[in-house]
Amino acid sequence: MPKNKVKRVVFQPVAHTAFQRGINQLANVIRPTLGPLPRQVAVEPTAARGLPEMLDNGGLIARRIIALPNRDEDMGAMFLRHSLWRQHEQSGDGTATAAVLFQSVFNEGVRYITAGGNAMLLRNALENTLPLVMHELEQQAIPVENLQKITQVAESICYDAEMARVLGEIFDFIGEFGHLEIRSGRTRTIEREYVEGTFYKMALASGDMRKDYEKIRASAEDAAIFISDLNIEDPGEFTPLLKMVIDAGIKSLVIIANELPDNVINSLLAVSRHPEKFQAFAVRAPMGQDGRAVILEDIAVMTGGRPYLQILHARAEDVQLEHLGQVRRTWADKEFFSLAGGKGSPQDVRSHIDELKRRYEIESDLDLRKNIRERIGKMLSGSAVLWVGGLSETDIKARKEIAERTSEALRAAILKGVMPGGGAALLACRPALQRRLEQVSGEEEKFACRILLRALEEPTRTIIHNAGYDPHVWLDRVERAGAGSGFDVRSGKVVDMVQAGIVDSAGVILSSARNAIASAALALTVDTLVHHKKPETMLNT
Repeated sequence: MPKNKVKRVVFQPVAHTAFQRGINQLANVIRPTLGPLPRQVAVEPTAARGLPEMLDNGGLIARRIIALPNRDEDMGAMFLRHSLWRQHEQSGDGTATAAVLFQSVFNEGVRYITAGGNAMLLRNALENTLPLVMHELEQQAIPVENLQKITQVAESICYDAEMARVLGEIFDFIGEFGHLEIRSGRTRTIEREYVEGTFYKMALASGDMRKDYEKIRASAEDAAIFISDLNIEDPGEFTPLLKMVIDAGIKSLVIIANELPDNVINSLLAVSRHPEKFQAFAVRAPMGQDGRAVILEDIAVMTGGRPYLQILHARAEDVQLEHLGQVRRTWADKEFFSLAGGKGSPQDVRSHIDELKRRYEIESDLDLRKNIRERIGKMLSGSAVLWVGGLSETDIKARKEIAERTSEALRAAILKGVMPGGGAALLACRPALQRRLEQVSGEEEKFACRILLRALEEPTRTIIHNAGYDPHVWLDRVERAGAGSGFDVRSGKVVDMVQAGIVDSAGVILSSARNAIASAALALTVDTLVHHKKPETMLNT
């Protein structure tokens, strides 16, 4: 075997202790960010010069850490990093909660295994106890039914009253599936813009087609739409279509196509010399072969048209009048194509949305789920743009990341409700775990309950500590106050968290608990570490 392929194998007990040190290093970096009064984590810039990046987002902090010097410890850190980034991608928030839960479960589990316990039996016991925790959490979910609740959830995530107010208003308007575009602002404040209908990343085929010079775009009302991904090479291919549309008394035509050479564009400009009589403009089909067909399918359903696709060997010459989509108003500029008032069958639109929602519920791939959710939002025809301003480019970038994280968590909250915040929902699961502990007989089952009883305190304990209070004193008072109670670190009092407006997204807490406990249980079964002598430097950053 070549020397650069020689492997180094690390066995117990070194494997467990090194893996544990790596997990604790990463978790301890993220731990200070939990709660409404978080501490900042300074991350050194990758460039030789520059200010450190100041972060309080657990997912981004984990993402910035790409390797630890000790390779044994690095494997533990990277295991936790992967779990936390998956949480971030899935819910947009909850990474700090997941980190402290994972750390507590893993450390208590290692203690049991070191004392002679069986790792596989403990993992099975933890996984068998997890459904009880999930059930107790689900029982606490409260529907989000009004603007005030949405705004409360937003502020509990971003800790920015202005951003929470605007995002609450936006999501009250667009709902959990609505399309939201987050862009860099033009001022120091946060602004929003509502867009009737929906828009796609599809550019106007030529700047010469712009008729609205004030808004720098082409627009039309009561337009017919030819929907395709065809390469139109000859103006003659459009002649039958143009004649048919003009003869039908239609005054506006929009053409969606993949390739449109200059001679075709010039031909369309020629027939649009008198836009009060007839106008036509072209939009380039979406980029990316994989997603193009589904976008065109969605547009076809909304407008009542039929997509002409290359894969089906369709031709522009074969189009019939009834195959064109119809829309009340449309416009296109150098970036976007917008539709408002598509005239497709309402029944077909509802059926299409219902099918997308079914696929969204069963899809496990996070990227595909996000793509389906965006399609649903566009089909519902409610869109908004959030302009995030700031004092500098760095400030704007940081606020945009917070806005994106908050918007993802708000979607989960509207979809699955909210529950008592500040770790109170997790504390409320402990009585059921205590009853289970008294009922089970197996050693591993008992220890799994004890591990989770301790772990479910950890988020509240950490929030209290980060705010500068003594966790031992205040946890006892919270326990005596009963289910739903928690410690409001801003007022320094034990309160009913829901009545005080301190709530968390149910979807975020559910995914944090599930991911943390299941991942920690799996990590406990790591028995051996295997290293390449010269690992390939292909780190996923």
